[in-house]
Amino acid sequence: MGERIAIIGAGMGGLASAVMLAARGHDVTVIEKEADVGGKARHVEVDGQPVEAGPTVFTMRDVFDQIFNACGERLDDHIKVRQAEVIARHAWDDSGHLDLFADPLRSEEAIGDFAGAKAAAGFRAFRAEARRIYEVLDEPFLRGDKSYTPFPMMWRIGLHRIGDALAMRPFDNLWKALGEHFADPRLQQLFGRYATYCGSDPFQAPATLMLIAHTEARGVWLIDGGISALARALRKLAETKSVKFRTGTAAAQILTENRRASGVRLTNGDTIGADIVISNADPAALTEGKFGEQAARSVARMPREKRSLSAFVWFAHAETNPGGTGGFDLTHHNVFFSPDYAREFEDIRAGKPPADPTVYLCAQDRSADYNATTAIGPGRRERIQMIVNAPANGDTHHYTTEEIETCNRAMRRTLDRCGLTLEDPMPHQLATPEDWEQLFPATGGALYGRASHGWAASFLRQGPKTRIPGLYCAGGATHPAAGVPMAALSGLLAARTIERDLASMRRFLPAAIPGGTSMRSAKTGSTG
Repeated sequence: MGERIAIIGAGMGGLASAVMLAARGHDVTVIEKEADVGGKARHVEVDGQPVEAGPTVFTMRDVFDQIFNACGERLDDHIKVRQAEVIARHAWDDSGHLDLFADPLRSEEAIGDFAGAKAAAGFRAFRAEARRIYEVLDEPFLRGDKSYTPFPMMWRIGLHRIGDALAMRPFDNLWKALGEHFADPRLQQLFGRYATYCGSDPFQAPATLMLIAHTEARGVWLIDGGISALARALRKLAETKSVKFRTGTAAAQILTENRRASGVRLTNGDTIGADIVISNADPAALTEGKFGEQAARSVARMPREKRSLSAFVWFAHAETNPGGTGGFDLTHHNVFFSPDYAREFEDIRAGKPPADPTVYLCAQDRSADYNATTAIGPGRRERIQMIVNAPANGDTHHYTTEEIETCNRAMRRTLDRCGLTLEDPMPHQLATPEDWEQLFPATGGALYGRASHGWAASFLRQGPKTRIPGLYCAGGATHPAAGVPMAALSGLLAARTIERDLASMRRFLPAAIPGGTSMRSAKTGSTG
């Protein structure tokens, strides 16, 4: 008979671990304070339309194929997924744009047309380096167990592959490394932006993060209904394995008995007994006492200055280029760059939104099969999400109406400069760092956990184990990294670690009981 497992939070990490553990015969209950599953992968209603209000970029679909296959199912039978031909469209002004394509040779050609033959050659070399970094780190780090320092991981890579180990470039700065490939500052800016995918400053991040470019090169996928539809599909898959969901009620306390996790008390007073508890919340929620005094000592505290980026995010249903006057032609993923990237991040480091920001825009109704003339013609509104990076100070700074309007004007100036106009006023909702703090307490609105700044940052993320036996962690703020597939990988790692620990207990207990030896406590999976 399986163990009773309670999972706090129905984000991607919690859902992935719920599916895998239930498939192995455990009795799993998922507790989610919101009305629906998904965590950050959610949607909001704007002007009567569902607008994706969380992550929008879907890569590494093989991670989710693995989850569905483990249950004898196919991902394609649960959601409609298709590969995007255009990875993203980029603009710096209204004089032109640069597309990156699923076909790398088309991207190389486009870069050559945009910035010259030397830039195309630089992209070719950059792509090769990003692929090598990814291939070195994929199995031992991204999909492997939590390494407490770089050295055990380098041992797993193998001393005979010292060249591969050095190829990770953990001690090199991302921005400077990109300068080795691209003389054109616009291309340095474009590929430096990948650091923000894990909530980091490209001027402080290690060159290792070039691997993110290769995850996109392996395929960016579009899902009908967005990432929140993927979360709902995971819930249905979990329910086929008898996982129970308690939505609309938050966890108030992680219970312990004999120094071991023993269940969860809900805010409505109900108690769910469990042999194992998984916290699919930011580890800061544990250390700040959001789940009780005992749980507060279960993981190491992360300094606030180590937080990742937060964001101002607009969810809108709006007409673009109103009046049919032409302007920027949107695709699904679009990036409008600021003219001074260094200043943008200087502003964020100073604790304020950038005065002249880069804007990411997801045009959710634009995909491979849309007809721009009939589906999104003049006078027709479309669903869009826009993101401007901001400091994670939602627990210490109140954003006034004037500050919010200043940020709104700055966002529109960036779009206007690049040739895109939005109806004004437009039906929308806005999430500030304060709002993200309300949704994800104790984070200050940080959306990605710990920032990847410096060579050791990735090794200091919380791992699946905690200082309390029977209590584990999963989610985008834990190992291996932030993002939809990485959060799911954290859930798979938590499930794998639990199964390994249970197997060890079963082997250990028969010999331990006669002598009265107690089981050793699990070690923490974090050093920072």
